[in-house]
Amino acid sequence: MERDLNYLHIIFLIMRIIATADIHGKQYRMNQFIEAVEEYSPDLAIVCGDITHFGPGELAKILLDQIPIETMAIPGNIDTEEVFDYIDKSKALNLHLKKVKKNGLTFVGLGGSDTLPFHIRRQPPVSEEELKEKIDSLMEKSCVLVTHVPPYGVQDSVFLGMHAGSRWVREIVEEYKPKLHLCGHIHEDPGFSKLGETVVVNCSMGKKGRGAVVDIDERVEVKMLK
Repeated sequence: MERDLNYLHIIFLIMRIIATADIHGKQYRMNQFIEAVEEYSPDLAIVCGDITHFGPGELAKILLDQIPIETMAIPGNIDTEEVFDYIDKSKALNLHLKKVKKNGLTFVGLGGSDTLPFHIRRQPPVSEEELKEKIDSLMEKSCVLVTHVPPYGVQDSVFLGMHAGSRWVREIVEEYKPKLHLCGHIHEDPGFSKLGETVVVNCSMGKKGRGAVVDIDERVEVKMLK
């Protein structure tokens, strides 16, 4: 599934995506990501949350506006109400609870985490039933799902191999079978795996790496960026 992505796009390539997560307000991390954008010439950048470290909101806009290509972003579990508002003010598209079509692909976003249950800091927690109804209205088979947290049991290992992903996100992936699932949050376990028909990519740069490049045609091919 992984290959050398330094060559020209193949003629039938639908899209090249570069994705990262867990920048946590660090300019040097954004610099590393921008270097990767320039190196791999992707069509789209996706930031899977925790753009800042509890704000400030303006920093999210400052960071996102540096990305030199079209960008989609979602808030993470420690991105504040201000951060959410400044994503909207940035050049990036805030994908949280939205469905967007590009190059024949459907992108669906879900920010935050599921501890209260699923919420972001700008909103009061909503019930799982309310959120499930919203997600049901957005999801499509073979879409690209963008969340902050990974599905339980997939690229979510932390201390002593314990799993820290979301069971609820796993249910979404198993039910709708997206073509690609981009996530972050778990700094200790960047990489990619299959969950049924879905390629799950934890693109966190929290401890190491710069994210991931994903080529989508009839297949999904991933390169983790060191």
